[in-house]
Amino acid sequence: MQLRYSFRLYPDIGQRIALSRAFGCAREDARRTNKPFPTAGELSTRLITQAKRIAERYWLGEVSAVVLQQSLRDAETAYRNFFASLKGTRKGPRTGPPRSKSRKDARQSIRFTANARWTITDSGRLNLPKIGAVKITWSRTLPTTPTSVTVIKDAAGRYFASFVIDTDPAADATRMPGTDRIIGVDLGLTHFAVLSDGTKIDSPRFLRRAEKKLKKAQQELSRKQKGSRNRAKARLKVARVHAKVADARREFHHQLSTKLISENPGIAVEDLSVAGLARTKLAKSVHDAGWSSFISMLEYKAERYGRTLVKIGRFEPTSQTCSTCGVKDGPKPLNVREWTCTACGTVHDRDINAAINVKTAAGLAASACGAPVRPGAIPARREEAGSHGFSIEPRAA
Repeated sequence: MQLRYSFRLYPDIGQRIALSRAFGCAREDARRTNKPFPTAGELSTRLITQAKRIAERYWLGEVSAVVLQQSLRDAETAYRNFFASLKGTRKGPRTGPPRSKSRKDARQSIRFTANARWTITDSGRLNLPKIGAVKITWSRTLPTTPTSVTVIKDAAGRYFASFVIDTDPAADATRMPGTDRIIGVDLGLTHFAVLSDGTKIDSPRFLRRAEKKLKKAQQELSRKQKGSRNRAKARLKVARVHAKVADARREFHHQLSTKLISENPGIAVEDLSVAGLARTKLAKSVHDAGWSSFISMLEYKAERYGRTLVKIGRFEPTSQTCSTCGVKDGPKPLNVREWTCTACGTVHDRDINAAINVKTAAGLAASACGAPVRPGAIPARREEAGSHGFSIEPRAA
């Protein structure tokens, strides 16, 4: 399977200008109406090779050609997904037409594949074509040679290098300790997660804790004149507060998901409708918890380390059923945290009872040998992974 390893970049002034130029060249707005959709090769000839010969488009030659080609690959993929969605041959919700990139977008990115001849220098810098050797902070070691690198600039003005690597799940599975523990996980707002063994993990509520600082930064932004430099500085302050919250939440999700995967070969979770809950009065708390991100981490880590993850249906009455006798006791309001079964008289903690029912509904309670089949391979995200049809020839150190 493919994974992404991200590291912080610290480009100097000249390199920032070169990256900004590359971001601008990677933007694509070549939508055609009432004409057959051109392939990436045809677009490359029209918009890169021929355009470079025009005086008004000379700046296309100032960046690596691979960056331009990858942008066309992304445009081709986006349009094919859009047309497949219109025909009904693509699974999932219907997708809209691709939107042209803008310099005002919060996130800018460019991708270098192996044939772009990017390298990692002996001094540990990332050497990018027509940009130079950029300083990078290595927080960990890359397990294998990367196949591509994506340079990202986020809304807070930070630069990151995202490397795509191929891993061997069989080798990764041997790193996990042997255990026969099976757990069910009930996600919530009062507690982020409650396990079927009675463990309760508090919700950090990162956004709620940063609301005071965020409110002050947003008030300062609203007072600045639109288009002024002071407004740009104020916008950057707001973005940095949001980035700090997102980083803390992501770190919490990574630590908890790794702990659960390491200690339990079988995990059961509920398939929550986050989009539906986000339309209720609990929307801010639901987004602050980040359940979807956490479950996604559990999915790819379970696949990587040979663990079993089972998601049960969202309509399973886990909070209404007695985990002792199995009698359905009916719905209960959210303020009821404890209840007594009318059939057997067992006093239940609402969350622990739900976690036990999640484990039972997933079929993990009867066998500790992993009766359910592991989920299929989970590839890395298309926009930041793979070579998109180009030959892969690892060149990084």
